[in-house]
Amino acid sequence: MTDERAWQSRYRHPTPWEVDLPPMSMPDLFAASTERHATRPMIDFLGRHYSYAEVADGARRVAAGLAALGYGKGDRIGLFLPNVPHYVAAYYGALLLGATVVNFSPLYTVDELVHQVEDSGTRVLFTISASALLPTALKVLDQSGLERLIVGSVAGALPPAKSLVYRLFRGKEVAKRPDDARVTAFSALIDNDGAFAASAIDPVEDVALIQYTGGTTGAPKGAMLTHANLTANARQVASLDPHRDEVDRIVGALPLFHVFANTCVLNRTVLNGGEMVLLPRFEAGQVLDAITRTKATALPGVPTMYQALIDHAKFAGTDFSSLRMCVSGGAPLPAELRDKWQAATGARLVEGYGLSESSGVLTCNPYEGEQRPGTIGQPVPGTRLRLVDKEDATREVAAGEPGEIVAQGPQVMAGYWNRPEAAADAFVTLDGEQWLRTGDVGVIDEDGFVQVVDRLKDMISVGGFKVFPSQIEEILYNHPAIKEALVVGMPDAYRGEVPRAYVTLNDTDGEGASDGAALLAWLNPRLGKHERVDAVVVRAGLPKTMIGKLSRKDLLAEIRAEAG
Repeated sequence: MTDERAWQSRYRHPTPWEVDLPPMSMPDLFAASTERHATRPMIDFLGRHYSYAEVADGARRVAAGLAALGYGKGDRIGLFLPNVPHYVAAYYGALLLGATVVNFSPLYTVDELVHQVEDSGTRVLFTISASALLPTALKVLDQSGLERLIVGSVAGALPPAKSLVYRLFRGKEVAKRPDDARVTAFSALIDNDGAFAASAIDPVEDVALIQYTGGTTGAPKGAMLTHANLTANARQVASLDPHRDEVDRIVGALPLFHVFANTCVLNRTVLNGGEMVLLPRFEAGQVLDAITRTKATALPGVPTMYQALIDHAKFAGTDFSSLRMCVSGGAPLPAELRDKWQAATGARLVEGYGLSESSGVLTCNPYEGEQRPGTIGQPVPGTRLRLVDKEDATREVAAGEPGEIVAQGPQVMAGYWNRPEAAADAFVTLDGEQWLRTGDVGVIDEDGFVQVVDRLKDMISVGGFKVFPSQIEEILYNHPAIKEALVVGMPDAYRGEVPRAYVTLNDTDGEGASDGAALLAWLNPRLGKHERVDAVVVRAGLPKTMIGKLSRKDLLAEIRAEAG
């Protein structure tokens, strides 16, 4: 069994493990920072600055505009947005109203988005007039129960000079907002005095965010994160930084729709009264320019981002002197990459770990002092971890033995949206208490540092994004030539892992009408960008269990054997 008291006495984080985190609502967190730091810059968007007072005014106007349209407490408000100021105003505006935010990934296909709208009951969707987003959002509006789109303009959020250049030279990236009663301009929505009737919020009971995840089984589910969950994790993450009272300027290149960025870029920085340097999407050169221009102090990311920055031509000429801390998550951090980054930049790069179901963060290596390479660090304050038997989750493993990591803490979700049976499977009762099953197998050393050694779930981690083989296999089976299909994750130097499909063909396929290249060309356009496979391998047969079920485990063993 895990001796929690032993490692807590050797805690490396600057805040004691035993910390008081009373329930707090997201509007209260936001209001407290706005009151203390009204004139401070909260957002730097490609050189245009927005103060805390300005963002708070925008959020109130969003809330008032939504209220005028008939929306209120408990309604699901969707955000289909990149990292733009509209996201922050819409996020806090919906929360001020007492509504529940639902994050939608711009990487999703129309079918995936429609499913998420229907599953969550999302009534309103915020997006922008980008050609990569608006046409997709309009299809979702037509094919789902969605009632309204709110459409913002990227050019309107830019500094005047950049706005003009954007309009003149990047017009092809802009889609025209249609003349449709169901479509409202963001500027029209916020054309009000910001007055609205605020609803009382119960931080413990009221759901602030529905974050879609595959959980431990692979089927997309909406993790219900309460106000208390999100504010607790923001405080837990903020407490890890021994320099949190100094200049705090964080590069927001991670997408805010991802739970990692929601906690570590957005909520944590607002709690600190810091500044977010928002970038619409990750472009290595733009990130490097932003670090030099803004004298950024923090850069959270996934391993593929750090590798892309190192590989960029501007890397050697970037001024990293202001950068104190970089936190990697979403996928295992290779030791060689960590060492190369730290040697070149002088900034510490530490690895953390968490899930959508835990509001983002469960563990992290210390920002200063000792860290344990190859581990995901110690639990963040107020978080408990135990290891249970991989076959019987109700039984703890012996000290030093690997087991499934289970977690308990104020950041752990309330359950899955409309999926009580899935929520029941996601938790296990130990000594009369509920613990979240992570699906990851780990070991915990005597100092409380955790190492992930295996994975119970089939999820593939592609650059920090979760990809579920069963969803790709379902699409493969729509091809008339395919008889059987298995998708596995293969190591990839840049993205960590990449999906690869292995198939057998029906006898009716004919004279090689569907070889691997042809199937690849057919499959990838039907997948989200992060789901796309690197190859479709045609085989004479795929391994099966004794009862005839396709065996992903045995296929991986065969692949490893073939590779020598």
